[in-house]
Amino acid sequence: MAQGADVVMVKPGVAYLDILRAVTESVNVPTAAYHVSGEYAMIKAAAAKGWIDEKGVVIETMHAFKRAGASFVLTYYAGDLAEWLG
Repeated sequence: MAQGADVVMVKPGVAYLDILRAVTESVNVPTAAYHVSGEYAMIKAAAAKGWIDEKGVVIETMHAFKRAGASFVLTYYAGDLAEWLG
């Protein structure tokens, strides 16, 4: 912040929701969550095995980022989310 940051990013996103909340509450700039490739790969793998509902899990994950305070999310699911949410 002392060097003039315009945004603060927390990554990996899912593993650090508590850190995202703490950062959001302590800075006066937007906070971003980065849904890293490993998190993306875990969801894809579980969905491919039929263990989870991919769309439902991804949407719930995005809600979790917002509840934790993210101003925006960077995710490999951006294209899918745009299609799913119209």
